[in-house]
Amino acid sequence: MKITLAQLNPTIGDFTGNLNKIKSSLATAKTEGSKLVIFPELFLSGYPPGDLLIHNDFIKKNQTALNTLVKLSAEFSDMAILIGSISPIPKATGNKLYNSAYIIKNNEIMFKYDKSLLPTYDVFDEARYFRNGNNYPIFKYKRESMAISICEDAWNDPSLFSDAEYLVDPMAKLNENGATIFINISASPFTTEKIQTRYKLFHHHSRKYKKPFIMVNQIGGNDELLFDGSSMVFNHKGELITLLPAFKEKITTIDLDTISPKIPFPSVNIPQSIHDALILGIKDYLSKCGFSRALIGLSGGIDSAVTATLAVRAIGKENVLGLIMPSQYTSRNSIANARELAANLDIKTRTIPITDIYHSYMDTLKKSFKNCPEDVTEENIQARIRGNLLMAFSNKFGYLTLSTGNKSELSVGYCTLYGDMSGGLSVLADVLKTDVYRLAHYINQKQVIIPEKIIAAPPSAELKPDQKDQDTLPPYEILDKILKLYLQEEKSAEEIIKTGIDKKTVKWTIASLKKNEYKRRQAPPGLKISARAFGIGRRMPIAAQGEM
Repeated sequence: MKITLAQLNPTIGDFTGNLNKIKSSLATAKTEGSKLVIFPELFLSGYPPGDLLIHNDFIKKNQTALNTLVKLSAEFSDMAILIGSISPIPKATGNKLYNSAYIIKNNEIMFKYDKSLLPTYDVFDEARYFRNGNNYPIFKYKRESMAISICEDAWNDPSLFSDAEYLVDPMAKLNENGATIFINISASPFTTEKIQTRYKLFHHHSRKYKKPFIMVNQIGGNDELLFDGSSMVFNHKGELITLLPAFKEKITTIDLDTISPKIPFPSVNIPQSIHDALILGIKDYLSKCGFSRALIGLSGGIDSAVTATLAVRAIGKENVLGLIMPSQYTSRNSIANARELAANLDIKTRTIPITDIYHSYMDTLKKSFKNCPEDVTEENIQARIRGNLLMAFSNKFGYLTLSTGNKSELSVGYCTLYGDMSGGLSVLADVLKTDVYRLAHYINQKQVIIPEKIIAAPPSAELKPDQKDQDTLPPYEILDKILKLYLQEEKSAEEIIKTGIDKKTVKWTIASLKKNEYKRRQAPPGLKISARAFGIGRRMPIAAQGEM
């Protein structure tokens, strides 16, 4: 039997656009003689729809789209369609929806499976909207008994996860019910570790049950979440026989009646995967929010250089503008570096010095600040002037401002509210400073785009004479190590200190992280690439005391 994997990029709430993608995929599959076309989880509505699911109008539009798809299936009467969709529960109290998988064929719904395991950790909040399914039916089609599951349903094997979250293992239940093939439709967000974890998981299932396993995952950027696709097919021996590309839409037809050679699972190039993920995130965030152009403050530093390069690769050089805003503390080298970068990227720039504006501020505040020594206040005024200029250009000309702060800075508050944090999207918000350097080196692999002088220069905010980041912060190699251990591995201060890092540095970092929660709550959305990102997956209180 020929089966088509439709790894596609839906837009949340764009039922017409998503249906058009489905129709195009069905036409392609028909020409290839496919008997089953598989789409990702909640593809009709796009994933994750969030609180749109509490609006009856949204539910009705989804139902209309599902009815349209049922009628459309008559045009492809020789194929079955497997797709994820919202499923209303008639006369229910409490949660009134299932997250379901439908099999549709020739103007008829042939089968429905309701997602059993509803994740409520990190960015997931499915129990807020959906009710658990508790049946594990098998769909008999052609010569196969298909075990359909939805994303998290495959992530609870107690032999693979020692800290299994749920009391039931849907894969075991489906196997007991007579499955001859497993199919999992997913909306599994990208992190730098995720594709390897998925490979191990589905390889494990196919070997354990000695059955073929197909996983179809969506791609695309939806707000902070990035989806990489990387859909996979394993044979009954647990051998990988198909791997769809990451971060690209792809429609591929496989033939279960043909013996396909096994393929090696490729090693993951972390800088490349971050690079490709962020490009997709920028492109989709702009297009799905109705923007076509981006604006970036070019400081001559590495963060803005990497952000500008990613933006150009996402939306094209003609759609990116760099704003150079030197002050009396900006070095000639920084201005020259910003201009050299812009020339390498072939983007337009505007230069607006802020010195006179800054002096006007200080004259206005002179009386109020009398007898007060200069401190971070004067530094932040400069950053806020730049933020206001960026937003003025955004308002006047319709650019989306991309803020350029990295995760290391955001963690410890080395950033200015309403200043360098201004913007509509924070591209590097989940990228540690050491990884920003890795990205820069990756970008320059084939051709020098980011001037080497930018990469080699000591990081500096240039808000006072001879300022360097390391005057205030620990070396980034140390800071980032602490942040990885604390945020991603959830180690305590005591455990981190035992690794050999200075106690004072560890305590300062954790205290700064806690103290600046209020800043991050007001930051623009940041593209998520790690297992522990700031944003929708982090729910820390602002008004709190004591050790974290």
